[in-house]
Amino acid sequence: MSQDILQERMFEALINGDRQASRQIVQESINQGACHEAIVMNLFWPVYERVQKLHRKDQISTVAHHLATRLLRSLADQAAANYRCKSPRNRSIFAVSGPSDSDELGGQIAVDLLEGDGYEVAFAGGGIANDEILSRIHQVQPDVLLLFASAPSDLPSIRALVDKLNEIGACRNTQIVVGGGVFNRAEGLAEEIGADLWATSPDELLEVMRDSADRRATSDQRTVGRQKRRKVA
Repeated sequence: MSQDILQERMFEALINGDRQASRQIVQESINQGACHEAIVMNLFWPVYERVQKLHRKDQISTVAHHLATRLLRSLADQAAANYRCKSPRNRSIFAVSGPSDSDELGGQIAVDLLEGDGYEVAFAGGGIANDEILSRIHQVQPDVLLLFASAPSDLPSIRALVDKLNEIGACRNTQIVVGGGVFNRAEGLAEEIGADLWATSPDELLEVMRDSADRRATSDQRTVGRQKRRKVA
């Protein structure tokens, strides 16, 4: 069965809250030889993005959105328990997300895959004040700060956090990585806020973090970014 058909069936199952049908689709994918990581990246994630897009445009009801979000979180948890964990990369990640349940779900999908890829991950979710995030970063000195955001309303706080980190320079070895819907919809936005790395999907995130562990934005790039800042719809 084609991936497009599976995605369409999964979308319908999720927005209707059909738990049995959603599990059956996952089992069919496994029977066809897909590993749990591939199911998450090639099935769950595209459907997640579709649900968020339609909800943002008021093309599905809040009930449908909540049914889909809660059920997909359950499926993602079950998949993560079956990941084939790789050897430790000896790199730590502190991750936060936007405040909504759907923001946290997107962040969870990403960090579960990163943990399976060998990273040591701590995920705090959303709704955390910048001063608490800064305090945590100073305390644990993570190799990576991952900021996952899907809404434009998250940007002022993210920009302020990144600016503060660069201003105080207390965590120069912490790489700033961003991802999520708002960065996908505005090309160049991640560079503008001064991020070191960015990705539009979990599989791309895994790739760039493997290949660019030492990449840092220069002070000149951050200055240009601040000068180019704009509003994002």
